[in-house]
Amino acid sequence: MLTARRALRAFGKALTTPAYAGSPPPVRGTGRGRRWAYVLVFGLVTLLVPVTDTVLQEYGLPGPVAFVLGLAQAGPLLLAVTRPLQAWWVVIVADTIGALLLLFTSLSDGLGIWPWPPPAIFGYIVLCLLLAVRERRSTLIAVWAVTLLVCSVLGVIGDSRTDPTNMLLPVLGGLVLLLVGAVRERKDAQRRLAEQETISEAERARRTLLEERARIARELHDVVAHHMSVITVQADSAPYRLDGLPSGAREEFGSIAETARESLSEMRRLLGVLRSEEAHGERAPQPGLDRLGQLVEATVRAGVPTELSVATGLSGLPQAVQLSVYRIVQEALANVVRHAPGAVTHVSVTGAAGKDGRDRDRPVSGPAPAAASALTPASLRPLTAITVLVVNGPSLGPASAPLETAGTGHGLVGMRERVRLVGGTLDTGPLPDGGFRVAARIPLLSAPPTGKDPAPS
Repeated sequence: MLTARRALRAFGKALTTPAYAGSPPPVRGTGRGRRWAYVLVFGLVTLLVPVTDTVLQEYGLPGPVAFVLGLAQAGPLLLAVTRPLQAWWVVIVADTIGALLLLFTSLSDGLGIWPWPPPAIFGYIVLCLLLAVRERRSTLIAVWAVTLLVCSVLGVIGDSRTDPTNMLLPVLGGLVLLLVGAVRERKDAQRRLAEQETISEAERARRTLLEERARIARELHDVVAHHMSVITVQADSAPYRLDGLPSGAREEFGSIAETARESLSEMRRLLGVLRSEEAHGERAPQPGLDRLGQLVEATVRAGVPTELSVATGLSGLPQAVQLSVYRIVQEALANVVRHAPGAVTHVSVTGAAGKDGRDRDRPVSGPAPAAASALTPASLRPLTAITVLVVNGPSLGPASAPLETAGTGHGLVGMRERVRLVGGTLDTGPLPDGGFRVAARIPLLSAPPTGKDPAPS
């Protein structure tokens, strides 16, 4: 008994609650499509109303009654464009009243279709089409069940007048509801899947970005901690190294050392939050330009012929800049190994100096994967920027298939975050011959990051 009551309650809710509560959303499609929907339905209504009026009068109904029924049976199609369930209630009641009124008329020869005249059947099929486009599955099932019930009851009431086409309405209406509803649900599922994929891709990109920033933060801790330790040691030892310091200077050095120690403690606590369990044991020094040769050697052993050229006079760069250069080259070479195995690759690190921004040193390139740098004469002008260029050609040979066809995006995200950290610019993209180019420019002047991507990649 309780199950039957719940079923009846769900059935009534399906017939009284539209899929969109409150103000209905716009009709599916563009604004032009909505206007065309109204134009087509309006044209159909202007055609069906007089046709229904004429047919009902031929069936024997008075003119005013036939006209009102024609409006009630065809007019709600305009409402069905935005509120199909409400329109269906009006139409099904009007069709049923019309069928009952036809019981008291004498049908002429050749017009014996009862209880549904042809215009009513056609209008109801159009209404089912609009219903299937807008309403949920439970509502469509309930509508079809009510249609079948009404046809069965009318068949019993007017047994002597019932035409074999009595069940045509639920059959045709059910087919339209089934086919159009299935197509609509399939498109909705595809749309939801596309939206979910978009959200998942955005979440993956955000997670990748956060992971890379955490990695950068861990590495910066090692860079900054070294300098803070030096400050602490120098401030603590200054009173013993310098004779004749006044008491105020000694207190100032003590305050500097205490502040530096507090900063180191705060950085260690921050590092404990950022560092994962897997990376908790990292103790190796952070790499710099002197490690580029080893990086290139490992790339050559992986089957990628690589040439390296590093301008002289770059060894005194800030550790953060050297680490950024190393990571950019590392990520670029890793992408070559994964996506273009066997491709000839050229790596160059040069400096720009002076107001004109021209290269301070012209790099010497050559097949020297074991050499960390190429020595060239140095200029006396101070460096203003570092340029990192990694260019690879297409994969060589049919056997050199890419190890990965769809990357995670960590490489480009990492390089972009590196150049953002130091206020530089990054330019990446494919080459006409099938290769790929990564170019980064890192300024050496103090320029805080803008918070935006330095350059499109």
